[in-house]
Amino acid sequence: MNGKSIKMPSDRQLKEFVLGKARDFSDSRTFHKISLVAVLAWIGLGTDGISSSAYGPEEAFRYLGQHRELALFVALGTIFTIFIISTSYKQIIKLFPHGGGGYLVASKLLSPTVGMISGSALLIDYLLTITLSISSGADAIFSFLPAHLHSFKLLVAVLALVLLIIINMRGVKESVLSLTPIFFLFIATHVFIIFYIFISKVGELTDVAARSTTGFGASVSQIGFFATMLIILKAYSMGAGTFTGIEAVSNGLPILRDPKPVTARKTMNLMAVSLSFLVFGLLMGYALYNVEVNPLKTLNAVLLEASTGNWNRLIGYPFVTITLFSEAALLFVAAQTGFLDGPRIMANMAADQWLPKRFASLSDRLVNQRGVMMMGVAAIILMILSRGKVSLLVVLYSINVFITFTLSQTGMVRHWWMVRKNDKNWKKGIIVNGIGLILTSFILASVIIIKFREGGWMTLLITSTLVLISFRIRKHYYTVKCRLQNLRVIAMKKFKEICVDRGITDEQIRELHYDKDGPTAIILVSGFGGTGLTSLMKVIEKFPGTCANIIFLRIGILNSKNFKGSKEMQEFKESVIRDGQKYVWHANKLGYYARSFWTIGTDPVYEVERMIPRLIRNIHQPTFFGGQLVFAKRYSFEGLLHNHTIFMVQRKLFKQELPVIILPINVPD
Repeated sequence: MNGKSIKMPSDRQLKEFVLGKARDFSDSRTFHKISLVAVLAWIGLGTDGISSSAYGPEEAFRYLGQHRELALFVALGTIFTIFIISTSYKQIIKLFPHGGGGYLVASKLLSPTVGMISGSALLIDYLLTITLSISSGADAIFSFLPAHLHSFKLLVAVLALVLLIIINMRGVKESVLSLTPIFFLFIATHVFIIFYIFISKVGELTDVAARSTTGFGASVSQIGFFATMLIILKAYSMGAGTFTGIEAVSNGLPILRDPKPVTARKTMNLMAVSLSFLVFGLLMGYALYNVEVNPLKTLNAVLLEASTGNWNRLIGYPFVTITLFSEAALLFVAAQTGFLDGPRIMANMAADQWLPKRFASLSDRLVNQRGVMMMGVAAIILMILSRGKVSLLVVLYSINVFITFTLSQTGMVRHWWMVRKNDKNWKKGIIVNGIGLILTSFILASVIIIKFREGGWMTLLITSTLVLISFRIRKHYYTVKCRLQNLRVIAMKKFKEICVDRGITDEQIRELHYDKDGPTAIILVSGFGGTGLTSLMKVIEKFPGTCANIIFLRIGILNSKNFKGSKEMQEFKESVIRDGQKYVWHANKLGYYARSFWTIGTDPVYEVERMIPRLIRNIHQPTFFGGQLVFAKRYSFEGLLHNHTIFMVQRKLFKQELPVIILPINVPD
């Protein structure tokens, strides 16, 4: 695996300069180095939920209209919802300690198809999270700048997206660490002002509760009980509907520090407590200062100006400016959740063949770079099409995440009911998830009804389109899988026929030796199956003058499915070695001396290039062979759904004047 190093091409040097050097995935400590402790996970995965405090409480307060004295009921309902959802996701983490999230929960507890719908909804939600967060941040920052500069807002938003793409392609931990100062500045300024409001208005806190009770009675007598409850529930659903991101921890479990479930529960506690404190504090601040809606300012800005009105201007103005700037900057950081969890969901769906398999691959930085790039490019396109208008994006936002919330709660309720005879804690579990199901279903229905005509239909249409595409991709891969199984059956049948004809005994196999003066066929294989076996027999039949010796180079490609920890890595390594040994045995049975070499990496072309010095060190006449699947019928987007790695390998080896023969492997119908 550790071949002689070759001269690094300039393009790779440039790549390392921008994205950093490749990770050493053979070192078990790598998993520890790139994982996140609870505090860093709170920053990386919690910013989506925390940043919603910049607009969520305002959204709820606006829907109260003239009945703002009812804000206490909305605040308490929102806090209850946050803790119910976070508690239910702790149960999901316990049930799926290696990574849960809406996609896996729905797939395992309901059905793979429902899981795909949940995953598709989350992908679109994370795309909107990225776009809305960057757009909101740009709006907030440009609110500090002169009007004649506002024409550059879209450009700045797009550049911010490009910067986040590059940061996230360098690695998870690097991206989180670079954004940590902004997160803690936001937390420090907002916690301070909320405590200051409570302390300075401590005598009025009881009045708020009294006014809420009185206001509720007055509203009931004025418009009726049901109309009053409708106002509260509408404000609650629109406010709570913005507090997404709670599910991010269970989605991002694989990137957490071991023991992952413990780290995840700590992170979830930090998220729930911090978000609840901010929501309650801001809503109560609005009520205590009786803030008025200002079309030119956010309610948080109005609250900050009101609460610091009696401060010395040399202190108050800078504090308000820094606090509002931290809100704007955190909205940029909130896009981080979409960049962390979006590609991971994409990778999981790709591993299950709902999306092109290449989206499950990792870069040499052990990042889902294709997923990061896809999410980033899609966000840029959406940003340009929407012109970065927050008013439009916020309508599209939050519907999908509550689709996933509802499906996850449904799956957990079904789980507790199925295990009720074996798990004594099933009643507690079903109550928590049952309440969660009721709340999330209500919020989902409310948001769809309220936002549907305003543009919410567009989100549902986009999600439905992705669902249909996923169905087509899965159907294609299933068809190809069946045909490859037939290919393996045909290859094994032919192999047995040749073995019978040649009649090679075990004693003859033991006498096989390396012919140092003879030509050597180096066959590139990615796993033991029909493609590799067919390639072996084609080499023997069609190119007998090239294979006095046969070498198999088994290339193990790391992806999100096999890169989960040191244990899984060791198991993958052992399977790669076994595959090579199987090929050697089959070549020996055909009467050829054979050896196997193996390598594990993220880029098959680079791994082949890296192994060349080791492979041809004592070989005088090497010829490389690789199989390429050929389908009788041309499929749509075939280039996206299947790789053509052997052609890239051929170009690389041609530059070193090494012969490469591509073997067409016809896939039977």
